Amino acid sequence: MLNYKKMYTSRRKFISTSLAGGLAASLPISAIGSEPAPDRAQTYAQLDEILKKPVLKRALFNAPIIIESLDLLRYKDSFLCRVRSKDGAEGWSFANDGPMKTFYPVFTNRLQPYFIGKDARDFEALQEEVYVYQSNYKFQSLALWVPLATIEFAILDMLGRIAGKSMGQLIGEIHHPTVNFYQANSERDIAGEDVLKHLQEEVASSKTKALKFKVGGRMSHPEFPVGRSDKLIPLMRKTFGDKMHLFADSNGSYDAAEAIRIGKLLQEYKYDFFEEPVPFDWYEETKQVADALAIPISGGEQEASMHNFRWLIANDALQIVQPDVYYFGGMIRSMRVARMAALLGKKCTPHISDGFGYLYMIHFVSALSNAGEFHEFKGDNKKIPVECKTSSLKIADGAMKVPTGPGSGVDVDPDYLKRYQIVSK
Repeated sequence: MLNYKKMYTSRRKFISTSLAGGLAASLPISAIGSEPAPDRAQTYAQLDEILKKPVLKRALFNAPIIIESLDLLRYKDSFLCRVRSKDGAEGWSFANDGPMKTFYPVFTNRLQPYFIGKDARDFEALQEEVYVYQSNYKFQSLALWVPLATIEFAILDMLGRIAGKSMGQLIGEIHHPTVNFYQANSERDIAGEDVLKHLQEEVASSKTKALKFKVGGRMSHPEFPVGRSDKLIPLMRKTFGDKMHLFADSNGSYDAAEAIRIGKLLQEYKYDFFEEPVPFDWYEETKQVADALAIPISGGEQEASMHNFRWLIANDALQIVQPDVYYFGGMIRSMRVARMAALLGKKCTPHISDGFGYLYMIHFVSALSNAGEFHEFKGDNKKIPVECKTSSLKIADGAMKVPTGPGSGVDVDPDYLKRYQIVSK
């Protein structure tokens, strides 16, 4: 568990000595209060330099890799992406099926045409350009980023197979060949005792050494049963003991005052972090909560803006950043967030989407120098038969080995692929 007092003191000392004065022009409107903003010009300049640095290792590829086709394929409510180069190279990815059921026209109408004929080696620049192509920025958030992440994963899979490198090796150095997981429980509106029972069963199976559960009622919705969180927070610590790492996620359940009250209770029982204590786009209130508490505040799963992540990091509103590699548009954009966080000594513990989200998450985490100790697991996709020669893709003693094969390191059963049909406009 964490030494809150030491962390709190060192974090505040760093802020007070390094970041003084005002630069309100760089703040999101929602984060500008009546008090003068601290001068963080130097920090912003350093973060901006980080954002300019390339992520994708383009030097691994000497010759152009021209994209000949980029297809979205569908079987019932399952989506796959396939990219092919003019030289016959191929890459595949799994979509985040939930959002893709709604947003697949963004893929076929607004993104797919842009990439045909482009050099896949230039994907990092293309990713920025497609954002403004046909005013795609107006679709920012899941509508744009989930389809674009699906395209990125397929292209990284293709590039990895060409270079003989894993996805992690394409965007960084491998720091974590295995990834430790925490057991996540998403249940609300049931008694705390029932949540506890379910987590005991899940931890017994996964052997994880950390777990996360929900507090509050989600996005300021009233909690049910009333008083559930106040009872559950101490009960979890009493049940699992001092050696278990415990995390609490409110999904924006509270205003700042109530979040601070709950945060103090979490501190009392030595929780490791408090996720999304207020609604995700309440930037000023997030900072108010962080300033009032010693427990690390985590967030970012719903964040769609690089500029807002920049503010959250520079202003110490978050101590742990949690971009979702689907929701935020892919590993490359997420790596920029992680790099900014690393500059200020912050950890990156990415949010995970369901299905095959864990696969891309562990590749991303493998390349993080500032990865958190434990990462989220929501179960795997058992509907699509896959083969992975370098990992079982199973949790053993709380951890999973990251595939080391080229690209994603995973292949879908060719016979199963025959069920999928290309999605037309």
